[in-house]
Amino acid sequence: MSQFYCREDELRKLNKRYAGDKFECIVIYGRRRVGKTALINEFCKDKPTIFFSALNTTGKENLEALSKSIMSFERPDMEFAPEFRSYDAALDELTALSKEKRIVFVIDEYPYLAKAKPAISAMLQHIIDHKWTESKMYLILCGSSMSFMESQVLGKESPLYGRRTGQFKIEPLDYKETAVFHPNLSAEDNSLIYGITGGVPHYINKLDVRDSVDEALLDNFFDRSSYLYEEPGNLLKQELREPAIYNAIIKAIAEGASRMNDIKMKVGEENSVVSKYLKTLIDLGIAKKETPITEKPGKKTIYLLADNFFRFWYRFVPINMSAIDSGRIAKTYPHAVKQYLPDYMGLIYEKMCQDYLLYYSDNLPVELSEIGQWWGTDRKKKNIFSKGDFTDGLLQAQEHGEVRLVTLEDLYR
Repeated sequence: MSQFYCREDELRKLNKRYAGDKFECIVIYGRRRVGKTALINEFCKDKPTIFFSALNTTGKENLEALSKSIMSFERPDMEFAPEFRSYDAALDELTALSKEKRIVFVIDEYPYLAKAKPAISAMLQHIIDHKWTESKMYLILCGSSMSFMESQVLGKESPLYGRRTGQFKIEPLDYKETAVFHPNLSAEDNSLIYGITGGVPHYINKLDVRDSVDEALLDNFFDRSSYLYEEPGNLLKQELREPAIYNAIIKAIAEGASRMNDIKMKVGEENSVVSKYLKTLIDLGIAKKETPITEKPGKKTIYLLADNFFRFWYRFVPINMSAIDSGRIAKTYPHAVKQYLPDYMGLIYEKMCQDYLLYYSDNLPVELSEIGQWWGTDRKKKNIFSKGDFTDGLLQAQEHGEVRLVTLEDLYR
């Protein structure tokens, strides 16, 4: 069983609100596999909870599932749970349950329910305003579609706008948090795990590094039967209607195309088409737009993959597909993958350094107002990466207080 790591601050805040004994409407959202449900399960494990996981199906089938969730809470020994006649009837039952007793009611994958029953947000707004504000209900709305949760739950156009009492955007773990999973590994190995999994707890567990990152990649990544091999395709099919075009755009960016024109040329679609699909990938947290920190969005804007799991997969799996299929990947891995890992880790190391600055911002001689990247018109960012083998000149400069040298070991500590 996977252990619960690194969400102690969110857990503390959720528990503090629970102790207040008044109505709460908590919104929790973030990309798939990031640990939202694990956080909710950890929070709920010692509390009376009705947990309803919405289905990507019809409103009727969701009502059946909601009915089962409520009835299994009220009568856990009942073999066949009766179905409520309507959503209003189900919500009224929840009102009765929470009148005198503190109840946690979780709707996981709320966007699925809203799609199946479009009126549900307005129904929740009405019952919150007229009944639940005076109850002991602790409502949690959870979703993986970040654009939906931000616009249709938290946004001004939503019937639920202004009803939430707390919100948590669950981000992937940073390097220091990722390293907690493998305290006995070296800083270099932990940085690789972070760069490969993007700090997503589910992927860290699935990669299952024991003694060797290389061995774990061969067993649990570069193998057609492995979970991580199939994951990007499964996620795209789950979230998108036309995964082929999205697949081509992600692959183009992973291979180095960063400008709109370069991506368009690789994909073979018009600017307007690529732009529309890129916006969706940005909404899903898979891609991102970046501009040099000193510039306004414009000609120097580039597109990168924000999700490092996708970035690693599309950088190394498609190009090695024939070796994977023929069972030769273990033989080709040293020159087809391993030798390129330092280059791949360049952007990862930049992010680690930004996080390092934020961690220790109180001890810096300057105040940080903004952290970002800069690049010139040659399109190529120049990075210096070292695991600690600095030149004598740099070491002397550090002694004179001119620079501060940071190694992987420093970042780990």
